[in-house]
Amino acid sequence: MKVSNNVFLIGLMGVGKTSVGRYLARLLKRPFFDADKEIELRTGVCIPWIFDQEGEAGFRKREELVIDELTQHDGIVLATGGGAVLSEDNRKYLAARGHVIWLEASLQTLLARTAPDKNRPLLQTDNADQVLTQLLEQRHPLYQSLADLRIDTEQVGGARKTAGFIADWLQAQTQDECS
Repeated sequence: MKVSNNVFLIGLMGVGKTSVGRYLARLLKRPFFDADKEIELRTGVCIPWIFDQEGEAGFRKREELVIDELTQHDGIVLATGGGAVLSEDNRKYLAARGHVIWLEASLQTLLARTAPDKNRPLLQTDNADQVLTQLLEQRHPLYQSLADLRIDTEQVGGARKTAGFIADWLQAQTQDECS
């Protein structure tokens, strides 16, 4: 059993990590961080600008530094970027420093949620469905290998209910550790 009070949300873009994370942090009375927002705050520019200027590799390097720093806190809720799991270092930090919750949704739901968002550089293409499918195929085994809990957000029903489900699961984990 993990003894860390940290909760890390992983999953593809558009699955609801930020929305669920905010609700969960309120329920648990913990600070909430969004890795992408932290990168934007620290650089003073938006994620698409970083992708344009530094490429995905430059962005991933920045992401690694932020995730390393944030996961060293105690008692936080962190929404990671969908590709954070691509870094072996990030996977180590997440696995060792908290409970990792994998949020999932159908491809149709992800497409509907991400279509209007122009801040997703990887989806600025005419074939976003194909890109999302490829990302899922690439990242699925990584999400699966890290997850302490896997949640189909569509079955649970919305960000608030998903946050409640996670809070209940965490409480059960705490009770198991004390038994």
